[in-house]
Amino acid sequence: MNDIDAWVWWLVGAAALGIPLVVTAMPEFGMLAVGAVAAAVVAGFGLGVVVQVLVFLAVSIALIAVVRPIAARHSRQRPQLATGIDALKGRQAVVLERVDGSGGRIKLAGEIWSARALDTGRAFEVGDHVDVVDIEGATAIVM
Repeated sequence: MNDIDAWVWWLVGAAALGIPLVVTAMPEFGMLAVGAVAAAVVAGFGLGVVVQVLVFLAVSIALIAVVRPIAARHSRQRPQLATGIDALKGRQAVVLERVDGSGGRIKLAGEIWSARALDTGRAFEVGDHVDVVDIEGATAIVM
């Protein structure tokens, strides 16, 4: 054990912390691994074990205190880019076949969709522009 420098042990510890990071996808292990790398750098400069441990703790705690709240805030945000049926809601379409409460056809985003009027008493004629308010299965709900 005396033959191996302290910085090597810190790097082995960083690699060991990287394994549960990959397996569990818990970013805290990555932050601890970065702390171990920082301690390896300090050990490479020849500073004592106490300083190495303090650097490990300081870097690890600082990363957890700063990065974790930022990551939590970003995970709660909705994606900026709407995809799938969410991207179709709110778009305009052109009526191809009369659309009423029982059905019809529209051209939406370059594709032909079955459609139904949101207000069952309302009907849209061929050529009218309608707004898509929802998608139920393969049917666009329009108004």
